[in-house]
Amino acid sequence: MHQITVGELVIDVARKDIKNLHLGVYPPDGRVRIATPLHLDDEAVRLFAISKLAWIKKHQANFEAQERQSPREFVSGESHYFQGKRYLLNVIYCLGNPKVEVRNNTYIDLYVREGSSEAQRQQVIMSWYRQQLKQEIPPLIEKWQKNMGVEVEDWGVKLMKTKWGTCNIQAKRIWLNLELAKKDKHCLEYVVVHEMVHLLERNHGDRFVAFMNKFMPNWKFYKDELSRSPLGSY
Repeated sequence: MHQITVGELVIDVARKDIKNLHLGVYPPDGRVRIATPLHLDDEAVRLFAISKLAWIKKHQANFEAQERQSPREFVSGESHYFQGKRYLLNVIYCLGNPKVEVRNNTYIDLYVREGSSEAQRQQVIMSWYRQQLKQEIPPLIEKWQKNMGVEVEDWGVKLMKTKWGTCNIQAKRIWLNLELAKKDKHCLEYVVVHEMVHLLERNHGDRFVAFMNKFMPNWKFYKDELSRSPLGSY
């Protein structure tokens, strides 16, 4: 896969053994992808994209305007996700320190003081998500440092609106989206691998794709899974 530009629009182009062009605009940030038959050159793909600009911009505007995920109030009975599985939130009032526990593979028990605000309950949940990610990430980095022959100098977790991860190549630092705590572990590992591959290849061209295919043959499946996933609306 490589990229072409139409004005300020960046388009991912994938050449496949297909008969027709296929255009898609994907959440969360309106990423544009065109699958094209092998015989068509970039100029033909660019002309096709230009003919579809109004359609593309309409769908990108819809993604920008719509709620990615219904707002949470952090009350009992709500659905919340952890490591790819849906759980029901159960708020329990207590006098001790706030905490979160997973119970019976069905419930997320949120222990808070009576009278706690929505913002306070949210903060407890998000702190718990952060703790869980910080337990999962170090073994993944260690594993892939050995496999790739690269070294990550620093890493962190933060909430990001449009990206699952970022890599500062010069500082050898990666950031991972707090929302990944909600996704399947394979998706977390995919993002870790993706960002670490940038230490070998800056851009998303053929060389980058070759590295991804080498290290994680099923990476496109996980990428598509994340593309279909909503980011939270905290």
